[in-house]
Amino acid sequence: MDANLHTMSNLFAQLGLPADPAAIEEFISRHRPLGNEVALYRASFWTASQRSFLKEEIIEDADWAGVIDELNGRLR
Repeated sequence: MDANLHTMSNLFAQLGLPADPAAIEEFISRHRPLGNEVALYRASFWTASQRSFLKEEIIEDADWAGVIDELNGRLR
């Protein structure tokens, strides 16, 4: 699958979160900075299902990994 299909808005929708640009920016500003010692998927603000999705996609370097990495960078 083409990684370009996975945008930040798509990721937030996949996670069951509001996915409009303003909501994404608000989420990021509310949860940053995430300490470098905390893996993104281990952050306390995720639900169990969100955490599982993020962990699986990163570990498997799956289609969503690029945009998850982008979110990780924006939360640091």
